[in-house]
Amino acid sequence: MRPGAESQIMSIVITGMGAVSPIGNSVAEIFDGLKQGQNGIAPIERIQTENLPVKFAGEVKNFDPVLALGDAKKARQTARYIHFGYAAAREAIEQAQISAIPRDRVGVILGSGMGGIEVFEDNVIRYHEKGARRVNPFFIPMSITNLLAGWVAIEYGFEGPNFSISTACATANHCFLEGASMIERGLCDVVIAGGSEAAINNSGISGFSAMKALSTQNDSPATASRPFDRDRHGFVLGEGAGVLILESEEHARKRGARILARLAGGGMNCDAHHITSPHPEGRGAAQAMKMALSASRLNPDQIDWINAHGTSTEQGDLAESQAICSTFGNLATSIPVSSTKSILGHCLGAAGGIEAIAAILALQEGFIHANFNLKEKDANIPLHVLASPLEKNCHAILSNSFGFGGHNCSVIFTAG
Repeated sequence: MRPGAESQIMSIVITGMGAVSPIGNSVAEIFDGLKQGQNGIAPIERIQTENLPVKFAGEVKNFDPVLALGDAKKARQTARYIHFGYAAAREAIEQAQISAIPRDRVGVILGSGMGGIEVFEDNVIRYHEKGARRVNPFFIPMSITNLLAGWVAIEYGFEGPNFSISTACATANHCFLEGASMIERGLCDVVIAGGSEAAINNSGISGFSAMKALSTQNDSPATASRPFDRDRHGFVLGEGAGVLILESEEHARKRGARILARLAGGGMNCDAHHITSPHPEGRGAAQAMKMALSASRLNPDQIDWINAHGTSTEQGDLAESQAICSTFGNLATSIPVSSTKSILGHCLGAAGGIEAIAAILALQEGFIHANFNLKEKDANIPLHVLASPLEKNCHAILSNSFGFGGHNCSVIFTAG
């Protein structure tokens, strides 16, 4: 294995989790939603959709940015993706109880695929309609992807390494692996890592629609996201945030922290094939999964669930299926597979963060959620895709995230 291709993570644990999603604005609410079979996909309410080709999404509901940030002025000066990410980070930080850790030993790696895209849209319109003087002075810091990490650090006084990663839909998984690497290199004792996204707006929907990437099933939103189903026809846009607190096991035990799970290992690479389409044989995805298994020192038969990238696109699902078959061989037909995106839609840079939390909850609670809307599995996909939820005592879970640009990143979580 070439240096840097595989992440050897042997003693990194998770001590805090936080999330905002279309089925709940906390980890507890999300778990309740998953257990109850709640579907987060519905007609869009925040914006007018009469001029949009797609009128539904996995929209975050009942979210108050002023309550999330604790200040109306701060809420006005920050973008929606920052609101989500800050709320998720705060929940994770409070659970992990890291207030006594020296501030310069806490790093923050929080990314986003698109950042404050709605702020960009609004200010471009302002400029063209009213001129440069009407552009919001907070336009730039509200738009750029690194400001979520900056806000969290400033609010809590964290002085360790601070930056964002933006690798489209692989963002959060990359943040986890880089955070683990920084701990292993001795740069931090604790890292706050994850992703946030808020792209349900005119520009986001129009852009993905122009690519023919989105489902246009406006008459039945709840059944539009159908990964691995024969009749899948595009992904559903989602939004939210997922954040984990990472630290070494030694550090966590020394301070008496509760260990929720372990980040056992991960693998990352690039398809180097196409700007939006995966390699048709899933070569890069397969190699990322194999690297994750190797880094975790696990055999394929030790994986209890694959939380698939599963976007509900024809090419993407087929390529991932081929990658799983290449990685797991005959086991691919028996290991449970499901996609959280069937429930939430595709949360882009936040997807891996929320899906990591779904994986950790499965380790803790022994509950694997179903792959929604699987009516008739694609005959070319031999995987054991779960049409119904499964009660199972889980010890190791693989979570896949693949992004535009050919970015592949797989991570494995194990029981604490």
